[in-house]
Amino acid sequence: FGMFIPYQSVLIPLVQLLTSINLYGGIPGLILVHIVYGIPICTLIFRNYYAGVPKELLEAGRIDGASVLGIYRHILLPLSVPGFVVVLIWQFTSIWNEFLFAVTISGNNQPITVALVNLAGSIAPQPNVQMAGALLAAVPTLLVYILLGRYFVRGLLAGSLKG
Repeated sequence: FGMFIPYQSVLIPLVQLLTSINLYGGIPGLILVHIVYGIPICTLIFRNYYAGVPKELLEAGRIDGASVLGIYRHILLPLSVPGFVVVLIWQFTSIWNEFLFAVTISGNNQPITVALVNLAGSIAPQPNVQMAGALLAAVPTLLVYILLGRYFVRGLLAGSLKG
């Protein structure tokens, strides 16, 4: 439900809430906002992923005497690596590219996306500085995709195919 609510519609109440709990103007408040807004999509990804796990595996764990926690720890968790990678890449990319919360909530500790917009909107733009900033902003995302990309497609498809 939360992922269908536009960021702009909750911005003022969010700032008021973060101010009341003394998290406005810093990175902890920004982290909290991203966690709250990330829960719905992560839940959907894992729900689809776990729906594709054969029931026979869970039944075998129950027959062997494993508790619900034991089934999760010994059967589901090892199978969930592609799902975790998909969530990690998805969340990292959306948080890294996010601008509205970063400029509104973080105060003086603004992430690189805000700095890039400030570079682009300067009075005397310097293309070499802008391109260097864009390259620095793209490197972490590129590294995440290079290191974890082989799991990404596998994890996305694992929750989408049935049978």
